[in-house]
Amino acid sequence: MASVTLADLTKEYGDLTAVDDLELDVDDGELLCLLGPSGCGKSTTLRMLGGLETPTSGDVHIGDDRVTDQPAYERDTSMVFQSWALFPQKNVLENVAFGLKMDGVSEDERVERARDVLEVVEMSEFEDADPGDLSGGQKQRVALARSLAIEPDVLLLDEPLSNLDKRLREQMQLELRNIHDGVETTFVHVTHDQNEAFTLADSIAIMNDGEIEQVGEPREIYDDPVSLFVEEFLGDTNLVDATVEEEIDGGIVAATEFDEEIEVPTPNGDVSPGDPLTISFRPEEFDVSRLAADGGQSVEAAAPEDVTSALEGSITDVLYRGSSVRFYVEIGETSVFFEQSVGDDTDLEVGDPVVVSWDPADLLVFSEGKRLGRGGT
Repeated sequence: MASVTLADLTKEYGDLTAVDDLELDVDDGELLCLLGPSGCGKSTTLRMLGGLETPTSGDVHIGDDRVTDQPAYERDTSMVFQSWALFPQKNVLENVAFGLKMDGVSEDERVERARDVLEVVEMSEFEDADPGDLSGGQKQRVALARSLAIEPDVLLLDEPLSNLDKRLREQMQLELRNIHDGVETTFVHVTHDQNEAFTLADSIAIMNDGEIEQVGEPREIYDDPVSLFVEEFLGDTNLVDATVEEEIDGGIVAATEFDEEIEVPTPNGDVSPGDPLTISFRPEEFDVSRLAADGGQSVEAAAPEDVTSALEGSITDVLYRGSSVRFYVEIGETSVFFEQSVGDDTDLEVGDPVVVSWDPADLLVFSEGKRLGRGGT
């Protein structure tokens, strides 16, 4: 195991800055996911860590060693790529043992170590198989075994599951997590898939435009995103534009796209009347109740007793998504969505009047892309 430190790391390609003054620490034995959209610099960062790209400036440390100027073959790292890159003329055991052969390990020892790591990835029965006869998931396990066989201090994974179908990818995520826990090796894993990062990672570093927006444990990042980019990237949410109207005791009043003013608890940041805001209403925070169509029921009466904020709307779309149903509700000049499990007892249909209610303490408030606070905390 080894820790990783990237200090002031920058990579430029002519006028393009792919990675910009990046700082990152990875603990011994940690599984860290670099998460971000295509083109954000995450694979370039991984390649600089592995010695496949030379930094324009900055330093790379593995353990106590500065390896910035070392070529890839001198670093105690190994990389698993998107393409499995297995040798078609070699069987599975020979593929796994190849790196050990290049390191000068004796035949008896490399066969023993290759078999040991094939057992770790549950591929022992395929050691004599031709790679061309394997499924995509099996090929990925062989590629992983080949990288683990040389016992690197740091294993680098560049979107290794992206070529698999959804079901197999989810299965491999769990297996990769279990393999990491068993081998006690530091993993740095690149992905653009939020669910994959949350399944695998001890910690997540979210990248955007060559910089790291936030680093933390998965739950920490989800509960407390530091920026609007992080909030949008981590999953579906309802973003509503608003403008500060006035300050009140314990919060502010904001005009919104709902064509209604709402109260927002005081955020951690200075705001003044007229300042633009973006408010995130996460769908799981909504409570939606049917409103009597004859107009004889008030919004307050339809909302749950313990809810302090509620607005009237109407169902505009109902989308069945397998295990859940997504409902779209038009409120004023915008719409929001919420989801219910298929098994939930609901008979809401397009056109039904409803009351959408929430606890203001659950709102996330952003100004100029930066997090101002959650519920005034």
